[in-house]
Amino acid sequence: MSDTKTSPIPFAFVAEFENATELYHAAEHVRDEGFKRWDVHTPYPVHGMDHAMGLGKSWLSALVLAGGTTGFLTALFLQFFTQGSLYPTIVQGKPANLSTIPAFFPVLFELTILFSAFSVLFGLLIVIMLPRWNHPLFNSELFKKFSDDGFILVIESRNRKFDVEGTRAFLEKIGAKRIEAVEEDPV
Repeated sequence: MSDTKTSPIPFAFVAEFENATELYHAAEHVRDEGFKRWDVHTPYPVHGMDHAMGLGKSWLSALVLAGGTTGFLTALFLQFFTQGSLYPTIVQGKPANLSTIPAFFPVLFELTILFSAFSVLFGLLIVIMLPRWNHPLFNSELFKKFSDDGFILVIESRNRKFDVEGTRAFLEKIGAKRIEAVEEDPV
């Protein structure tokens, strides 16, 4: 039996930069190096950071469109099916057909908005893997600074290009003033 202990691979490296400009250029270097699982955290939005990170168009608009269309069609079906087939009711001499669509518009609008909102909420919860009550980054002293005065870049170890020594050396080369390894909490 061997007593040699191997050091665990960290969850991520958290690197602090001096200002937004340095973080912007560091993000360009990380993008160009080919890392995929990484993010930046700043106390305020930095113009152009999404371009520096190489982020494309958000998939959220497609999700909202699908949810809204589903809500609209559901409302249309429910109103015309119940009013036209199940319980035909003529109110003030008006038939229940498409020529009376203004009467059905409030419900169509509300279900479109409701389904759009639910699709965004549940889609995001699934994609960002919530609820997660504790994240390993919450244990980082450097990460706690991002909401006040820190400009933080995080590279996760789930990257194919991640190498403990190589990634640390890369962060030092691109100008990180402090680097911290964050360990995954044992479950």
